[in-house]
Amino acid sequence: MEALHDEGEALAWGAPGRVGWFRFFFDDERWEWSPQVAKMHGYAPCSVSPTTELVLSHKHPDDYRQFADTLALIRRTRQAFSSRHRIRDVQGVVRHVVVVGDRLRDADGFVVGTHGFYIDVTPAERARQDILTAEVEKIMKTRASIEQAKGMLMVIYGIDAQFAFDLLKWRSQESNVKLRPLAEQIVADFAGAARDEEQPNRAVYDDLLLTAHDRVTAEPSAEPSAEPSAEPSAEPSAEPSAESRTP
Repeated sequence: MEALHDEGEALAWGAPGRVGWFRFFFDDERWEWSPQVAKMHGYAPCSVSPTTELVLSHKHPDDYRQFADTLALIRRTRQAFSSRHRIRDVQGVVRHVVVVGDRLRDADGFVVGTHGFYIDVTPAERARQDILTAEVEKIMKTRASIEQAKGMLMVIYGIDAQFAFDLLKWRSQESNVKLRPLAEQIVADFAGAARDEEQPNRAVYDDLLLTAHDRVTAEPSAEPSAEPSAEPSAEPSAEPSAESRTP
């Protein structure tokens, strides 16, 4: 049989708990796995003899069919494979793993199974999810402030949503201030004016709109204003005409 001991086990022991080897023999449905793979599934080393049923029982319900189909495919074709999926250990903790398998041959060169590695990528997956969550929150915050500013402009100037966004974008480009902080400042200014005066003259709002950029706190990495990627995709790229700049 081909052995993994020299390279495989050295790699496994070089990254405790994160990488481990496995073997699966097709004819007798026999599995072997390293202490690291046992630990990924929540077992103490050498405390359980893995079987196909046991291996499949640990697959996340949403990923079970994917792995079961992969297992059936490699039995039939005896080819190499790779799979990224989730497993649940005996405590119910979900782990993200990458499983890479190659052909396992006997002394005569016949393919008798598959062997390879489990790689626990849970920390990297969690970090990726944290980044995605932060980006989504950032986008939602951006949308909220811009939508609030658009709503105020629509009410005060009697314009539609598209025109309100065009007006915000024009002020952003003209003042070289990013759209979100400018929108936040306009919302704060307009709300303050409404609190200070029962019915502010529209000239008050005109002045606040045209000078909002002067009150925006400079961002550490301020760049020339650009339309954020989270914005609606239907905005025209051209600036409002000279007639539309003063509603």
